[in-house]
Amino acid sequence: MTTPPIALTDPVGPDGAPLLVLGASLGTSSVLWEDALPALAARYRVAVADLPGHGAAAPAREPFTIGEIADAVAEAVAQLGERRVLYAGVSLGGAVGLELMLRHPDLVRAAAIIASGAELGAPQGWIDRAAQVRAQSTSSLIIQSAQRWFAPGSIERNPVITGRLLHALQGADDESYALCCEALAQYDVRERLGDIAVPVLAVWGAHDAVTPEESLRVIAEGVRDGRAVGLAEASHLPPADDAAETAAVLLRFFDEVTKGETDAAA
Repeated sequence: MTTPPIALTDPVGPDGAPLLVLGASLGTSSVLWEDALPALAARYRVAVADLPGHGAAAPAREPFTIGEIADAVAEAVAQLGERRVLYAGVSLGGAVGLELMLRHPDLVRAAAIIASGAELGAPQGWIDRAAQVRAQSTSSLIIQSAQRWFAPGSIERNPVITGRLLHALQGADDESYALCCEALAQYDVRERLGDIAVPVLAVWGAHDAVTPEESLRVIAEGVRDGRAVGLAEASHLPPADDAAETAAVLLRFFDEVTKGETDAAA
């Protein structure tokens, strides 16, 4: 089995700070986190993972599972010499986070799962989308993605980041995108959430019709140590819609976790 190709950016942030790995959503890239990154990197060392065939990651040509993407993230983290990390991921990146905690429980200190779910959509919908992209390319998804990804008025408020994200979608490798869709068609960890013991924050956007509040509450209530929070101005890509509040929510959560660990060790 070949680990699916991902790309992990070089960490930025204070030397010696805990490593925070960020995961992007399907069709996007590390661009998704650019506006939130400065606030996060003021306190943590931050690296962003690109999905197969997205952003800086090489294209994939063989099928893979969401769990195998999580394995690739764990492998990339190990190459940095890190033994424990914090994680935050959006949509498919959130699914990767859940699999990371299940498959590599000693690696993850805490995770924020954003605009995601323990399952994501109906399998046939993903199979159909994979077929569409193979036939018509990711460019055929631009209009519907713009409607699904962003909160009302967000494109006008945040023209640079939203435009760059739609460009990232157009630039994603078609076959890799289709293989991600087929991996999502198989993805379902609902029955395994109780195996996750580390702190988990589930975050939803109030305008998100793809993964609404209910989807995130399933995660928060299913894991052993879960909590949930909503973002009033966000839809399916909170770091683009409201970077400041997304970063603030993550910092509160991760600061609490790391301070708690420090106090417990004292």
